Amino acid sequence: MLFDELNYKFMSAALQEAEKALEQNEVPVGAVIVHNDKIIGKGYNQTERLKDPTAHAEMIAVTAASNNLGDWRLNECDIYVTLEPCVMCTGALLAARIRSIYFSEYDPKFGACGSLYNIAEEGKYNHTIKTYSGIYSFESKELLKQFFSMVRKENLN
Repeated sequence: MLFDELNYKFMSAALQEAEKALEQNEVPVGAVIVHNDKIIGKGYNQTERLKDPTAHAEMIAVTAASNNLGDWRLNECDIYVTLEPCVMCTGALLAARIRSIYFSEYDPKFGACGSLYNIAEEGKYNHTIKTYSGIYSFESKELLKQFFSMVRKENLN
């Protein structure tokens, strides 16, 4: 699928967030939330730093965007995230009424937007989220490979 220039711009911003996570030895996942073609929330994984299993990039971005808009309803917003959201994050995005999810790479172990599950689009809830995948997939995959290669090296020492 071809995407427009803005989709690449916003996914590039999500990749920059993922790079921040990598610099802090976190799983390199980044997210941005966009409203009216403007980024209103950013986040990157901080589970290790915050000692919080809910400190995923998407959750942090949702909180930032909600604070920015002064509303928990993000129904006119799209999220760009470098890895397919998990069940927890997809649930939060459904609760927030996010309009669309754009993600780079599928997550075969935890993904809830097409790989293991498709909670976002399955139609069992009062809201569905349109999902799109593949924007900067290679770049996201490379960040993840770099991180897990570092982790494996540390575990060997």
